[in-house]
Amino acid sequence: MTLATIYRFTNWQFLLLGINYVNENFVNNLLKFYINMSEIKIKPLGTRVLVKQIEAEAKTSSGIIIPDSAQEKPLQAKVLAVGNDANQVKVGETVLYGKFTGTELNIDNNNYLMLDVADILATI
Repeated sequence: MTLATIYRFTNWQFLLLGINYVNENFVNNLLKFYINMSEIKIKPLGTRVLVKQIEAEAKTSSGIIIPDSAQEKPLQAKVLAVGNDANQVKVGETVLYGKFTGTELNIDNNNYLMLDVADILATI
């Protein structure tokens, strides 16, 4: 699917894909995801998976703001690329991983994490 294809989609075409409700937010998020995916030039080898950490909430449900120094490292990430032998996860899935796993990478001023499939605990 190309970027131009996403722009030309109509509501009934999204229904054919199994997406029941489409609003401007959904299309914008889909475009952002597609653009981010096209910028990644790394292809993991074997059973490795390239993920981008999902930022932890800076505010509790009761409205208390948590300072950066007190926040824990996020344990959720979005899968950006998978190796040839990583059959359990797919690009675009959200995964949970262990606290001290993976190798941190800084590519083009973006922070990524390279995980092995065995380090991934579950998909959401």
